[in-house]
Amino acid sequence: MTAEARVAGVDEDPAADGERPLDIALLTYKGNPFCGGQGVYVRHLSRELARLGHRVEVIGSQPYPVLDEGYPRLTLTELPSLDLYRQPDPFRTPRRDEYRDWIDALEVATMWTGGFPEPLTFSLRARRHLRARRGAFDVVHDNQTLGYGLLGDIGAPLVTTIHHPITVDRQLELDAAEGWKRRYSVRRWYAFTRMQKRVSRRLPSVLTVSGSSRQEIVDHLGVRDDRVHVVHIGADTDLFAPNPAVPEVPGRIVTTSSADVPLKGLVFLVEALAKVRTEHPAAHLVVVGKRPEEGPVAAAIERYGLEDAVEFVKGISDAELVDLIRSAEVACVPSLYEGFSLPAAEAMATGTPLVATTGGAIPEVAGRDGETCLAVPPGDAGALAAGLGRLLGDTELRVRLGRAGRERVLRHFTWARAAEGTVAHYREAIARAGLSHARTGPPGGTPTAAPIPGRSAAPASVAGVSSESRATC
Repeated sequence: MTAEARVAGVDEDPAADGERPLDIALLTYKGNPFCGGQGVYVRHLSRELARLGHRVEVIGSQPYPVLDEGYPRLTLTELPSLDLYRQPDPFRTPRRDEYRDWIDALEVATMWTGGFPEPLTFSLRARRHLRARRGAFDVVHDNQTLGYGLLGDIGAPLVTTIHHPITVDRQLELDAAEGWKRRYSVRRWYAFTRMQKRVSRRLPSVLTVSGSSRQEIVDHLGVRDDRVHVVHIGADTDLFAPNPAVPEVPGRIVTTSSADVPLKGLVFLVEALAKVRTEHPAAHLVVVGKRPEEGPVAAAIERYGLEDAVEFVKGISDAELVDLIRSAEVACVPSLYEGFSLPAAEAMATGTPLVATTGGAIPEVAGRDGETCLAVPPGDAGALAAGLGRLLGDTELRVRLGRAGRERVLRHFTWARAAEGTVAHYREAIARAGLSHARTGPPGGTPTAAPIPGRSAAPASVAGVSSESRATC
């Protein structure tokens, strides 16, 4: 239904909450659903919003989002960048005929000087696109950008998701950096976090995925605590479900690591595997992610002689991923920090027993040690090895934790719940923008009556995150 038809009062079926369906613009500057959490979040949230009866237009840049099929209310609009980090030629120099405008020039110049341009340049392109389509959307939901372009009037109320402050990633990278050149490179790459701090402090309302992330947004970004709201995300529990027909592979441990960065803690899991194999020679690790050719993980694999015991897989289908997790005797999340941890929720949903660290929000997802998982301190290879060895050697414990883990996910962490909570905040932002418009009137004019709900150009809230690990996805 067009905006004009709604203004004219044409009837339409209500959404699942009994109110008028919303037209939602969901922004994502990176949408790959197989690498990092941004594309996973957009894919599953957009599907569930459409299931609730809303119209969702995902607006994204490369790598473009992959959306679930069979939902006529769900569409994709491509807003291309120069795709400077694409494989097999990351950090490429574009041809002269690829440049379209000054934003493209800014993108290349920032890359050439060691920075990461995409949060800023995507926000500028999105602003131009949204203002040209004023009136098309009830609300704009930005995921993981926090760019200057999304401040001010973009044609509709704005809602944000900050999964966690990327200042956390930056500090972990600096702590692991050796030498002044590497530290300078890390600081330059993460220069966009200064912009994200400035933008986030100007937002009246922010959504985040866990209580841990909420506190870090307050502490690291300086956002007022009454402006940050938790909406838990979760697993697709229909897809990620137990299947006794899939045989367990003895000794198999599975983990997900989108990139070889300190945040993911993969090097500690490799060290733990070397210890575990002294008592469980069949123990081996399957990593969902790209094999690093160099760096700490590659060095650890070589140092411990684990070339035949560590396998990397990438680009697999949903069905293949689920069966891989089902086939494992143990799933592991070794991260030093997570803002939520989708891999933990997805593994638990399949009924696969979990060993996870207590980094960031992981305990909020995985639950208590010995009840729904085995919990270990982050960055402790010995504790990881002890937990993995304990599960590999105790079938009864694996079964008990697997069942309890799935029950926990079903109670607390599903995408249907996430969509319902997100819609409630959309409607609050729309109402707040309408009240503001009614008090102040249009720019340069006198106060007017409130517009039809959901059709205001006043901003409400927005934000987002990005990370180095996702730049290469």
